[in-house]
Amino acid sequence: MVIVVADGNLLPHRERLQAQAPPGSRFVWLTDGVPYDELRDADVFVGSFFTADMVRAAERLRLIHVAGAGTDRIDFAALPPDVQVCNTFHHERSIAEYVAGAAVMLRRGFLAHDRALRDGIWATPVYNRSLPQPPAFGDARIGFVGFGHIGLCSWKLLRAFGCTGAAVTGSGRVAEQAGLDWVADTSRLDQLLDECDVAVISAPLNEHTTGMIGAAQLAALGSDGVLINVGRGPLVAERALYDALAGGVIKAAAIDVWYRYPGGEGPCAPSELPFADLPNVLMTPHSSGITTGTFIGRVDDVGANITRLARGEPLENVVNQP
Repeated sequence: MVIVVADGNLLPHRERLQAQAPPGSRFVWLTDGVPYDELRDADVFVGSFFTADMVRAAERLRLIHVAGAGTDRIDFAALPPDVQVCNTFHHERSIAEYVAGAAVMLRRGFLAHDRALRDGIWATPVYNRSLPQPPAFGDARIGFVGFGHIGLCSWKLLRAFGCTGAAVTGSGRVAEQAGLDWVADTSRLDQLLDECDVAVISAPLNEHTTGMIGAAQLAALGSDGVLINVGRGPLVAERALYDALAGGVIKAAAIDVWYRYPGGEGPCAPSELPFADLPNVLMTPHSSGITTGTFIGRVDDVGANITRLARGEPLENVVNQP
């Protein structure tokens, strides 16, 4: 079996993945470009992309395995019917840690305190009597826009602080309610944002959810509200978010998912708008789910599916089931 790996995130776990492969397997690890000659003999391709040109080159291919959740860069229309596509997750715990940390930091005002103290300003009511004493984080109400693995794992951490919560989802249902006060479909999105202190955005991006949070929804979140986006950037309207942060319509935001990403020409700013100039935004480079634990879990899922393929067993996490 020939296994072509084109995901640099798996390189630190190279030996772990190779140890799980069937005896006699040959691995090709790609660090740059797509060598089409190697694809001609490939049984398995591990990577986040697969184009129509790659399909034409891969004469023996049986499995494309994305070492992550997103499969939007796979050209499904070009795939033969016998090629299966699988994905994997394992990022929910790491993202939940980010959500909890960012929620406490922004709700309690620690990001603002940090930036003020760098200028010698002690922005606390102990030294400035005009400033109000903030509530404990456990008094916060959390609103989840989307409540899959990420929402559930985040809620388990946030609930431990004593927070209350509610959620909206596309279906109006969740697999495990886990103590939420209520769950509804997105027709109650504005109500959710009006009620909550911290909005956690982790909905899937599609034609129905793009721009679902705009100026009206941010106004509903309000001047004490915090937004944390770990889903996809365009779930929140770009200009509306910038204006809401710049104008104090909302208190702060943690943004881990963006509107522009680096391509073949190297690094780029994550937005056309100057979010970096705003003092009330925590900017991270889509890094909330990037931990060793995430990728060990993904490597093990990929390895297990490769073994199943070799044995003729059904694969797990198949996304193009007939």
